[in-house]
Amino acid sequence: MRRLLYFLKDYRKESVLGPLFKLLEASFELLVPLVVADIIDVGIAAGDSAYVLGRGGILILLGLIGLASSITAQYFAAKAAVGCSTRMRGALFRHLNSFSYKDLDAVGTSTLITRLTSDINQVQTGVNLVLRLFLRSPFIVFGAMIMSFTIDMKSALIFLGVIPVLFVAVFGIMGITIPYYRKIQGQLDQVTLHVRENLSGVRVVRAFNRQQDEKETFHGDSGLLVKTQLFVGKISALLNPLTYAIINAAVILLVWTGGKQVDSGILTQGQVVALVNYMSQILVELIKLANLIINVTRSLACLSRINAVFDQEAGMTEGYFAPTEKNAEAGRTSEDASDTGIRKDAVPCVEFRDVSMAYQEGAEAALEHVSFRAYPGETIGVIGGTGSGKSTLVNLIPRFYDVSAGCVLVDGTDVREYRFQELRKKIGVVPQKAVLFSGTIRDNLLWGKKDAADGELLEALETAQGLEIVEKKKKGLDEEILQGGRNLSGGQRQRLTIARALVRNPEILILDDSASALDFATDARLRKALRERRKSAVVFLVSQRAATVRQADQIIVLDDGEVAGIGTHETLFRDCAAYREICLSQASAEEEKAHEA
Repeated sequence: MRRLLYFLKDYRKESVLGPLFKLLEASFELLVPLVVADIIDVGIAAGDSAYVLGRGGILILLGLIGLASSITAQYFAAKAAVGCSTRMRGALFRHLNSFSYKDLDAVGTSTLITRLTSDINQVQTGVNLVLRLFLRSPFIVFGAMIMSFTIDMKSALIFLGVIPVLFVAVFGIMGITIPYYRKIQGQLDQVTLHVRENLSGVRVVRAFNRQQDEKETFHGDSGLLVKTQLFVGKISALLNPLTYAIINAAVILLVWTGGKQVDSGILTQGQVVALVNYMSQILVELIKLANLIINVTRSLACLSRINAVFDQEAGMTEGYFAPTEKNAEAGRTSEDASDTGIRKDAVPCVEFRDVSMAYQEGAEAALEHVSFRAYPGETIGVIGGTGSGKSTLVNLIPRFYDVSAGCVLVDGTDVREYRFQELRKKIGVVPQKAVLFSGTIRDNLLWGKKDAADGELLEALETAQGLEIVEKKKKGLDEEILQGGRNLSGGQRQRLTIARALVRNPEILILDDSASALDFATDARLRKALRERRKSAVVFLVSQRAATVRQADQIIVLDDGEVAGIGTHETLFRDCAAYREICLSQASAEEEKAHEA
């Protein structure tokens, strides 16, 4: 709740004025039965039309003032609720962006989407209702009871007896339904997860003809959610008839006792009507209060889920190191020096010192005791079988994951000491899965460098062998790309993501199996262009193709998370059995490539 108040702090005025205007509206509403009583007892009883019309004008005036107060209260409440939810959503999104890959893997994407959308929307609804009804409904209930005492003490005792019974009924039902609302949100997460997996993997589902199985699984999850919602709905549905029954019984008792008092001359007909009106007001407000409690209960359940994400601290703490220009140049060679050879006397651009890494504490290590150095201007090939730890290794450089033991250094500084922005602006990453965003080709390339000129974009595209993609489009760089690059082939997406990383002109370029969709000829041209362009940059080529890493200055061979060998192609082919096996298994593909050439 304290966190919710924090997000409401910029809307203090609205949070106060909203309820105050609602109380003003309620005050005028409580006067209406008294005016009606006067109309009956004075105007109608005496046949005074002028009096009736005058009191009728007062009723209209009360209605107009109440309407204006209500609209004003709605405005302030809505402004506070929407503003609060907007700030909360923004803060939650920023917090999620501070999560490491490991944190995101642990929480799960589907539940984070639900909490960022549905849960916050429910909190917004709850805040809106609380600001409008939290004070108004109890004020009307107790105000009507007090007003009834000003009319007749004996009749007012009926109010005194009915209100506790109503509260027991309302809060009894709420006590049963509250746990189920929390359960419903969890089941909604499961349904969201299933929908997300099916939409993202629709091609796989159809390829294996699993539509019917997936439908049955979805209907199972959805059916469980519906079953829970129906049960809660049935319990909640008792609220209205139960409260109506209690109120109507009280009205019958009130009319019966009031009628006897009218016969005795103790009460007037108008006063009995006023008492019945007050009882009706109590009924309406208790129904509103019950719905308020239902919504607040759901909102609190959603708020607790949101708070659970806020309370989860990011697994990585950002360092404070921001290299100066002098620091940045210390471990790198000049472009002229890199053309004549690699300076081994320089500080390694990237160094792994006895690095081990496990994705979860206590789990089997994905990497064990990895050590190597990469100098400015070098190309480092990383090869190994599936699950050998290739992607894990390169993901440690930009600090997407933290090491479990040892350290990774960039320009002689542990990556854990860098500020994230300072570290990652040195690095261009092309992930295994080519991800593009909706927008133009230019928009996607500018992710690499916001202020890049068209010449820089075209140069990067030429190196990435993607210039032809732009040349074939009518709008060139301004050609629209659909979400996820659905209107491009796999190879086109990969070349554009490589170009996006090259636009940054990074010190460290990581290509994580990012040419897997390219044919051998395009892959060869890409590697040649990278060698010509690299200058003083370190290039990490992660691949399962021996041909891709063959010309690298160093090749790191991984086998089940351990280094099986480090060296050049010739050295490893002679001395490393694991590397030789990979090369020989791909010999037929190499021969075919040579034949085509």
